[in-house]
Amino acid sequence: MNSRTSWYDRDPHLPHPAERWAFLVEAVRDMRTTGAVAPSGPALADALTGPVRARAPRPLTVLEAGAGTGAVTRVLVPQLPPGSRLDVIDANPRFAGRLRHLVVARARRAEPAARVRVDVHHTRVEQLATDRRYDVIVSGLPLTNFTLGQVRTIMDRYLELLRPGGVLTYFAYLGTRPARTLLAPPAAARRHRAVDAVMDAYRRRCPTSCRTVWGNLPPARVWQLQRPLPAPRPTEVGAGR
Repeated sequence: MNSRTSWYDRDPHLPHPAERWAFLVEAVRDMRTTGAVAPSGPALADALTGPVRARAPRPLTVLEAGAGTGAVTRVLVPQLPPGSRLDVIDANPRFAGRLRHLVVARARRAEPAARVRVDVHHTRVEQLATDRRYDVIVSGLPLTNFTLGQVRTIMDRYLELLRPGGVLTYFAYLGTRPARTLLAPPAAARRHRAVDAVMDAYRRRCPTSCRTVWGNLPPARVWQLQRPLPAPRPTEVGAGR
């Protein structure tokens, strides 16, 4: 099921403390799909939205998956050039409800020239019904918490949704694999290693860059994967003669 609300203003606002509490409540409810105990910090949000800044000022189509309470959304929207379109999705119905409220509240204050089109969807990225292709996908999904099959399905869907040359940006917290090896059941540690190996394979397939954000709690590594451009068609021998 998709729930949509449109138009969002371009003024960034810091998360309210109540939203940090809401995030913690959802983490306690289901740590596997929430993946953290607090929203992304400003430094991490800034790193995740870098590909949007790199493509301005032309209008962009952007997808944010696993938006949570909107910590990255607040940083992302002010950077979108006029005429851009943003799809924000989250599978958690309580997070999706908060995102809809966030969009509506800011829409009331938006100046027409500062608006971009935003739709909020309560769905999983694998089930997102769209024929759009995106210049940038910003992923907040905790991939190392998912099964190997789910990770492959999500990553294949991301690459399908990207335009050729488009960029997927996502993050992983530092130190999670050693922590799982020491503290989690052996099956969880094996799954984490297997997911890391799958992600390494996707990074080998795509032009990739990486940076470490030490200013986040916990520190995180941010990856950017570009969907490869189509190979140029070979020039026919003797063409034009």
